[in-house]
Amino acid sequence: MKIVFNKILLTCFFAAVLIGFFTACEKETDQMIPPILEFKTGAGYTSDTAATVSVSTPIKVGIHAEKTEGEDYLHTFTVSHSYDGALPPVVDSMHVMEESERDIYETDVNFIARDIPGTEVWYFTISNKDGLVVTKTITLTVE
Repeated sequence: MKIVFNKILLTCFFAAVLIGFFTACEKETDQMIPPILEFKTGAGYTSDTAATVSVSTPIKVGIHAEKTEGEDYLHTFTVSHSYDGALPPVVDSMHVMEESERDIYETDVNFIARDIPGTEVWYFTISNKDGLVVTKTITLTVE
């Protein structure tokens, strides 16, 4: 009887150790935090969300993006635009992140305001591995 009791006690001990091991190794819960997307500021950059410019003005928008969670690396960066409220926006470029760009991505986007008066909305979109998307816009009134 004593041997049977010891076997049961030993089995319970090993079961408790295994349960403790597997719960201690539990994967972190994904918080689903979208990536960070910011406009660079300073001389030469257009960073206001609305600006009035002359026709054919060169525009430079600086982009800074960062991942927010360990495994949720940056996936794509897209630039698109629409003129005078036309939808859907036209995609100008899409960049899939290289391995070295997956944590932090920086770039300058250069374009020229069109040569006729009107409104241009430029969309800058970053997405991460989970498919979470952040879009920032700049609206240009071209005169």
